[in-house]
Amino acid sequence: MAKWWRSLRTAIQSPQQPLSPPQPFQSSRYHTIQAIPREVVGSRVSAREREQGRIPAVVFSQSLLDINPSNRYTSRKRLLTTEKKQIQAILKSVELPFFCSTTFPLQIRAGTGSSVLLESGTVLPIKIHRDEKTGKILNLVFAWADEGTEMKVDVPVVFKGEENCPGLKKGGHLKMMRSTLKYLCPAEHIPQKIEMDISNLDIDDGLFMRDIEVHSSLKLLSKNENMPVCKIVATNLDTPESTALNLESSEPAEKQPAECL
Repeated sequence: MAKWWRSLRTAIQSPQQPLSPPQPFQSSRYHTIQAIPREVVGSRVSAREREQGRIPAVVFSQSLLDINPSNRYTSRKRLLTTEKKQIQAILKSVELPFFCSTTFPLQIRAGTGSSVLLESGTVLPIKIHRDEKTGKILNLVFAWADEGTEMKVDVPVVFKGEENCPGLKKGGHLKMMRSTLKYLCPAEHIPQKIEMDISNLDIDDGLFMRDIEVHSSLKLLSKNENMPVCKIVATNLDTPESTALNLESSEPAEKQPAECL
Protein backbone atom coordinates (compact mmCIF):
# COMPACT_ATOMS: atom_id res chain seq x y z
CA MET A 1 0.00 0.00 0.00
CA ALA A 2 2.77 2.42 0.98
CA LYS A 3 4.64 1.68 -2.25
CA TRP A 4 1.46 2.33 -4.26
CA TRP A 5 0.97 5.66 -2.47
CA ARG A 6 4.55 6.84 -2.88
CA SER A 7 4.45 6.13 -6.60
CA LEU A 8 1.21 8.03 -7.03
CA ARG A 9 2.43 11.07 -5.11
CA THR A 10 4.74 11.80 -8.01
CA ALA A 11 1.83 11.95 -10.44
CA ILE A 12 1.70 15.08 -12.55
CA GLN A 13 -1.42 17.14 -12.03
CA SER A 14 -3.79 16.75 -14.95
CA PRO A 15 -7.28 18.09 -15.75
CA GLN A 16 -10.08 16.20 -14.08
CA GLN A 17 -11.59 13.52 -16.30
CA PRO A 18 -15.32 13.86 -17.00
CA LEU A 19 -17.58 11.53 -15.05
CA SER A 20 -19.16 8.58 -16.76
CA PRO A 21 -22.64 9.16 -18.16
CA PRO A 22 -25.60 8.18 -15.97
CA GLN A 23 -26.00 4.41 -15.81
CA PRO A 24 -29.27 2.52 -16.23
CA PHE A 25 -31.35 2.08 -13.05
CA GLN A 26 -29.16 4.60 -11.21
CA SER A 27 -29.82 8.25 -10.47
CA SER A 28 -27.28 10.88 -11.57
CA ARG A 29 -28.19 13.22 -8.72
CA TYR A 30 -25.89 11.61 -6.18
CA HIS A 31 -22.61 13.17 -5.15
CA THR A 32 -19.22 11.98 -6.28
CA ILE A 33 -17.56 10.55 -3.18
CA GLN A 34 -14.27 12.29 -2.45
CA ALA A 35 -11.57 10.37 -0.58
CA ILE A 36 -7.86 10.50 0.22
CA PRO A 37 -5.50 7.57 0.85
CA ARG A 38 -4.53 6.49 4.36
CA GLU A 39 -1.42 4.48 5.10
CA VAL A 40 -1.63 4.04 8.86
CA VAL A 41 -4.29 1.75 10.31
CA GLY A 42 -5.42 0.86 13.80
CA SER A 43 -8.21 1.67 16.23
CA ARG A 44 -6.45 4.72 17.67
CA VAL A 45 -5.73 6.17 14.26
CA SER A 46 -9.31 5.56 13.15
CA ALA A 47 -10.67 7.18 16.31
CA ARG A 48 -8.54 10.26 15.65
CA GLU A 49 -9.82 10.42 12.08
CA ARG A 50 -13.41 10.42 13.34
CA GLU A 51 -12.66 13.15 15.86
CA GLN A 52 -11.40 15.31 12.99
CA GLY A 53 -14.59 14.87 10.97
CA ARG A 54 -13.47 12.02 8.73
CA ILE A 55 -14.64 8.43 8.28
CA PRO A 56 -12.22 5.57 7.52
CA ALA A 57 -13.18 3.53 4.47
CA VAL A 58 -11.95 0.66 2.34
CA VAL A 59 -12.70 -0.29 -1.26
CA PHE A 60 -11.82 -3.57 -2.96
CA SER A 61 -13.08 -5.96 -5.63
CA GLN A 62 -16.12 -7.91 -4.48
CA SER A 63 -14.42 -11.13 -5.53
CA LEU A 64 -12.23 -10.79 -2.44
CA LEU A 65 -15.27 -11.95 -0.43
CA ASP A 66 -15.82 -15.11 -2.50
CA ILE A 67 -15.62 -18.28 -0.42
CA ASN A 68 -13.85 -20.02 -3.30
CA PRO A 69 -10.21 -18.83 -3.39
CA SER A 70 -9.95 -19.62 -7.11
CA ASN A 71 -12.58 -16.96 -7.82
CA ARG A 72 -10.65 -14.20 -6.09
CA TYR A 73 -8.78 -12.01 -8.55
CA THR A 74 -6.77 -8.85 -7.96
CA SER A 75 -8.56 -7.04 -5.16
CA ARG A 76 -7.48 -3.42 -5.90
CA LYS A 77 -7.76 -2.83 -2.18
CA ARG A 78 -7.47 0.82 -1.19
CA LEU A 79 -7.50 2.19 2.35
CA LEU A 80 -9.18 5.57 2.31
CA THR A 81 -10.58 8.40 4.38
CA THR A 82 -13.81 10.19 3.49
CA GLU A 83 -15.38 13.41 4.73
CA LYS A 84 -18.10 12.85 7.33
CA LYS A 85 -20.19 15.82 6.16
CA GLN A 86 -20.28 14.57 2.58
CA ILE A 87 -21.21 11.02 3.58
CA GLN A 88 -24.01 12.32 5.79
CA ALA A 89 -25.30 14.48 2.93
CA ILE A 90 -25.31 11.47 0.61
CA LEU A 91 -27.16 9.34 3.13
CA LYS A 92 -29.84 12.02 3.44
CA SER A 93 -30.27 12.12 -0.34
CA VAL A 94 -30.64 8.37 -0.78
CA GLU A 95 -34.01 6.94 0.09
CA LEU A 96 -33.37 4.17 2.60
CA PRO A 97 -32.76 1.27 2.43
CA PHE A 98 -31.41 1.73 -1.09
CA PHE A 99 -27.91 2.95 -0.25
CA CYS A 100 -26.31 -0.48 -0.75
CA SER A 101 -27.97 -0.97 -4.14
CA THR A 102 -26.83 2.39 -5.55
CA THR A 103 -23.52 2.95 -7.29
CA PHE A 104 -21.50 6.15 -6.80
CA PRO A 105 -18.54 7.75 -8.59
CA LEU A 106 -15.43 7.77 -6.41
CA GLN A 107 -12.44 10.09 -6.72
CA ILE A 108 -9.26 9.49 -4.72
CA ARG A 109 -7.22 12.69 -4.39
CA ALA A 110 -3.75 13.37 -3.07
CA GLY A 111 -5.05 15.23 -0.03
CA THR A 112 -7.92 17.23 1.39
CA GLY A 113 -8.79 19.97 -1.11
CA SER A 114 -6.16 18.75 -3.58
CA SER A 115 -6.78 18.97 -7.32
CA VAL A 116 -4.45 16.01 -7.96
CA LEU A 117 -6.60 13.03 -8.91
CA LEU A 118 -4.85 9.76 -8.06
CA GLU A 119 -7.52 7.29 -9.03
CA SER A 120 -11.21 7.22 -9.86
CA GLY A 121 -13.93 4.71 -10.55
CA THR A 122 -17.42 3.60 -9.61
CA VAL A 123 -18.17 1.90 -6.30
CA LEU A 124 -21.05 0.09 -4.64
CA PRO A 125 -21.50 0.44 -0.87
CA ILE A 126 -21.42 -2.92 0.86
CA LYS A 127 -21.62 -2.04 4.52
CA ILE A 128 -21.80 0.85 6.95
CA HIS A 129 -20.40 -0.07 10.35
CA ARG A 130 -22.04 1.89 13.18
CA ASP A 131 -21.46 2.15 16.89
CA GLU A 132 -24.07 -0.09 18.53
CA LYS A 133 -24.78 2.43 21.31
CA THR A 134 -24.58 5.79 19.56
CA GLY A 135 -25.36 4.85 15.96
CA LYS A 136 -22.42 6.93 14.74
CA ILE A 137 -20.68 5.76 11.58
CA LEU A 138 -17.40 3.99 12.35
CA ASN A 139 -16.28 3.02 8.84
CA LEU A 140 -17.46 2.34 5.31
CA VAL A 141 -16.94 -0.61 3.00
CA PHE A 142 -17.19 -0.28 -0.78
CA ALA A 143 -16.66 -2.59 -3.75
CA TRP A 144 -15.39 -1.51 -7.15
CA ALA A 145 -18.32 -1.47 -9.59
CA ASP A 146 -16.62 -0.86 -12.92
CA GLU A 147 -18.70 -1.27 -16.06
CA GLY A 148 -18.88 -4.92 -17.08
CA THR A 149 -18.12 -6.25 -13.61
CA GLU A 150 -20.62 -8.80 -12.36
CA MET A 151 -21.68 -8.20 -8.76
CA LYS A 152 -23.87 -9.96 -6.23
CA VAL A 153 -26.36 -7.45 -4.87
CA ASP A 154 -29.19 -7.70 -2.35
CA VAL A 155 -31.83 -5.56 -4.03
CA PRO A 156 -34.65 -4.20 -1.82
CA VAL A 157 -38.21 -5.15 -2.77
CA VAL A 158 -40.93 -2.51 -2.54
CA PHE A 159 -44.64 -2.89 -3.20
CA LYS A 160 -47.03 -0.57 -5.00
CA GLY A 161 -50.75 -0.55 -5.68
CA GLU A 162 -51.86 -0.97 -2.06
CA GLU A 163 -54.64 1.60 -2.50
CA ASN A 164 -56.25 -0.53 -5.24
CA CYS A 165 -55.58 -3.99 -3.81
CA PRO A 166 -58.91 -5.92 -3.47
CA GLY A 167 -57.54 -8.13 -0.70
CA LEU A 168 -56.48 -5.18 1.43
CA LYS A 169 -59.86 -3.48 0.88
CA LYS A 170 -61.52 -6.60 2.27
CA GLY A 171 -59.53 -6.33 5.47
CA GLY A 172 -56.59 -8.52 4.61
CA HIS A 173 -52.98 -7.54 5.15
CA LEU A 174 -49.77 -7.83 3.19
CA LYS A 175 -47.44 -10.58 4.39
CA MET A 176 -43.88 -10.06 3.16
CA MET A 177 -41.71 -13.17 2.82
CA ARG A 178 -38.76 -11.32 1.29
CA SER A 179 -37.53 -7.77 1.83
CA THR A 180 -34.57 -8.22 -0.54
CA LEU A 181 -33.64 -10.50 -3.41
CA LYS A 182 -30.09 -11.39 -4.37
CA TYR A 183 -29.12 -10.91 -8.01
CA LEU A 184 -25.98 -11.31 -10.05
CA CYS A 185 -25.85 -8.03 -11.94
CA PRO A 186 -23.53 -6.23 -14.35
CA ALA A 187 -22.42 -3.16 -12.43
CA GLU A 188 -24.04 -0.84 -14.99
CA HIS A 189 -27.44 -2.57 -14.56
CA ILE A 190 -27.75 -2.77 -10.78
CA PRO A 191 -31.37 -1.87 -9.92
CA GLN A 192 -31.73 0.42 -6.94
CA LYS A 193 -34.96 -1.39 -6.02
CA ILE A 194 -37.49 -3.86 -7.36
CA GLU A 195 -41.14 -2.79 -7.47
CA MET A 196 -43.91 -5.40 -7.33
CA ASP A 197 -47.50 -4.44 -8.12
CA ILE A 198 -50.11 -5.89 -5.73
CA SER A 199 -53.06 -3.88 -7.09
CA ASN A 200 -54.79 -7.03 -8.45
CA LEU A 201 -54.24 -9.37 -5.52
CA ASP A 202 -57.19 -10.73 -3.56
CA ILE A 203 -57.18 -12.67 -0.28
CA ASP A 204 -54.77 -15.65 -0.51
CA ASP A 205 -53.21 -14.31 -3.73
CA GLY A 206 -49.49 -13.77 -3.83
CA LEU A 207 -46.51 -12.84 -5.98
CA PHE A 208 -43.59 -15.15 -6.62
CA MET A 209 -39.97 -14.75 -7.60
CA ARG A 210 -40.87 -15.84 -11.13
CA ASP A 211 -43.25 -12.87 -11.43
CA ILE A 212 -40.47 -10.28 -11.18
CA GLU A 213 -39.50 -8.49 -14.38
CA VAL A 214 -35.95 -7.16 -14.44
CA HIS A 215 -33.29 -6.36 -17.02
CA SER A 216 -32.38 -9.42 -19.08
CA SER A 217 -28.77 -9.27 -17.87
CA LEU A 218 -29.77 -9.88 -14.23
CA LYS A 219 -29.69 -13.38 -12.79
CA LEU A 220 -31.73 -14.26 -9.71
CA LEU A 221 -29.57 -16.18 -7.25
CA SER A 222 -32.27 -18.45 -5.87
CA LYS A 223 -32.60 -22.20 -6.07
CA ASN A 224 -36.35 -22.00 -6.57
CA GLU A 225 -38.08 -19.22 -8.52
CA ASN A 226 -41.47 -20.56 -7.44
CA MET A 227 -41.04 -19.31 -3.89
CA PRO A 228 -43.35 -16.50 -2.73
CA VAL A 229 -42.23 -12.93 -2.17
CA CYS A 230 -45.51 -11.71 -0.64
CA LYS A 231 -49.08 -12.80 -0.03
CA ILE A 232 -52.38 -11.14 0.92
CA VAL A 233 -53.66 -12.98 3.97
CA ALA A 234 -56.89 -12.70 5.91
CA THR A 235 -56.69 -10.85 9.20
CA ASN A 236 -57.99 -13.84 11.20
CA LEU A 237 -55.52 -16.69 10.86
CA ASP A 238 -56.30 -18.52 14.07
CA THR A 239 -57.62 -21.76 12.61
CA PRO A 240 -55.24 -24.75 12.36
CA GLU A 241 -56.00 -25.00 8.64
CA SER A 242 -54.97 -21.41 7.94
CA THR A 243 -51.83 -21.77 10.03
CA ALA A 244 -50.85 -24.88 8.10
CA LEU A 245 -51.39 -23.10 4.78
CA ASN A 246 -49.17 -20.22 5.85
CA LEU A 247 -46.38 -22.52 6.94
CA GLU A 248 -46.65 -24.48 3.73
CA SER A 249 -46.43 -21.36 1.54
CA SER A 250 -43.33 -19.97 3.24
CA GLU A 251 -39.87 -20.72 1.92
CA PRO A 252 -37.41 -22.09 4.49
CA ALA A 253 -35.62 -19.17 6.05
CA GLU A 254 -32.47 -18.08 4.27
CA LYS A 255 -29.71 -16.13 5.91
CA GLN A 256 -30.62 -12.50 5.34
CA PRO A 257 -27.86 -9.96 4.70
CA ALA A 258 -26.87 -7.65 7.53
CA GLU A 259 -28.55 -4.29 7.25
CA CYS A 260 -26.59 -1.84 5.21
CA LEU A 261 -27.53 1.00 7.55
